Amino acid sequence: MQKIFEHCYELDRRCYEKYNLSEEILMEHAADEMARHIRAYEGPKEKILIVAGPGNNGADGITLARLLHGDFDVTLYLPYGVKSTMAKLQYERYRQLGPVADERLPDEADIIVDALFGAGLSKPLDTCAVELIDRLNHINGYKIACDIPTGLDEKGNPLPISFRADTTITMGALKRALFSDRAKGCAGKIVVADLGVSRKLYETHSDTYLLEATDFNPPRRSDPSAHKGRFGHLAVVAGLKRGAAVLCAMAGLRFGAGLVTLLSERHIENLPYSLMQSGELPDNATAVAMGMGMGAEFDPVLIESDILKRDLPLLLDADICGMPWIKTLLQRCTKTVVTPHPKEFVTLMATLGIEEDLSVSEVQSDRFGWAKRFSDAYPETVLVLKGANTLIAHHGAIYVNPLGTPVLSQAGSGDVLSGLIASLLAQGYAPLNAAIQGTLAHTLTARHYQGADYSATAEDLIDGIRWLA
Repeated sequence: MQKIFEHCYELDRRCYEKYNLSEEILMEHAADEMARHIRAYEGPKEKILIVAGPGNNGADGITLARLLHGDFDVTLYLPYGVKSTMAKLQYERYRQLGPVADERLPDEADIIVDALFGAGLSKPLDTCAVELIDRLNHINGYKIACDIPTGLDEKGNPLPISFRADTTITMGALKRALFSDRAKGCAGKIVVADLGVSRKLYETHSDTYLLEATDFNPPRRSDPSAHKGRFGHLAVVAGLKRGAAVLCAMAGLRFGAGLVTLLSERHIENLPYSLMQSGELPDNATAVAMGMGMGAEFDPVLIESDILKRDLPLLLDADICGMPWIKTLLQRCTKTVVTPHPKEFVTLMATLGIEEDLSVSEVQSDRFGWAKRFSDAYPETVLVLKGANTLIAHHGAIYVNPLGTPVLSQAGSGDVLSGLIASLLAQGYAPLNAAIQGTLAHTLTARHYQGADYSATAEDLIDGIRWLA
């Protein structure tokens, strides 16, 4: 798990004041990290194009050009000249080696480095900048972004387009803009460059964290005398579209719940043999999942007489985000996880009275901000805001799962995720840990899928859980 920051201005200033490191020293380390990455790159790298902007992001690129000159065929292109003090200084040093910046952008290069604007872009790119980035994106070669791909604003939105990097080498610490859903297709692999001190010393407190595959800890069974009663009893409420509940239930069973029962007033035909069904909440149920495929069909008596009185851990998904009952559940149940996708989140925010006129586009433009807004209103509830980079919010802290792949872009994928999280709730996991481990299991299963990325079904995901270790 790594820390994520909104920006690094204060962290840089702390280096100047506490460690007596200058802006110039940090810049040299930033450029050196990029140079080492390029030298270690195993693909073609004879011709290197560095496109540098007029400010300090451009100065990083100019410093990189100096470090690589003599060992590679380096083209330095300065479309806006040099304006900041550091850019002017670094360009003068570069000129002392003999070369000068090229006046035209080449049509080919083995490696393209974007050092145009980086972090802090606050207004849309002008026509010339859009055309330049479009040209860079169409050059065949390995693309590196310095700090942040040019075109992304501080919330990770392209203004209106962005450089599409294979790798982003971000300076000092991870930045939130790199983990928006809209940035996922242009940030590529993300590498953090140390800036003269260890990240442990450079970084300070953060309430935003990046989840990694190494954070996954499946519900292993080490006691040889264990039996099914030790691993909880998950009850899944089956609504109008019962297939969604079945997928949720099977995922819960596959992820370690000892018993799983479908709750329905009507008999469900052709259930898998390993699932049970009942018209009443079992006395030994340890968690409840509801909302997936529910439609308008649900029993308010179940909520009022059973769930609320027993205060069982809850997984709330899909259709229940638009039902008035959800407000009561979130206010009165102490162990709750809610798992909306962006459209359901819009409905949820309106149902709860937090924001009436929210749109999906607004959510996607500021996922971190809206997740924080929900968490401030309902701090005890764990929010899992699904997306390309799923966000988990609890007590104002946000955890980012960046491991999702297009394999998950299939009907039923969300029902499987609900089952994974609910299974862990039934097994006694705290809601936040259940959400973290459930989302990691979901994305890692997708990453391990061996078929074509368009071919996976929800059943494939459930089957793949068996291979997680």
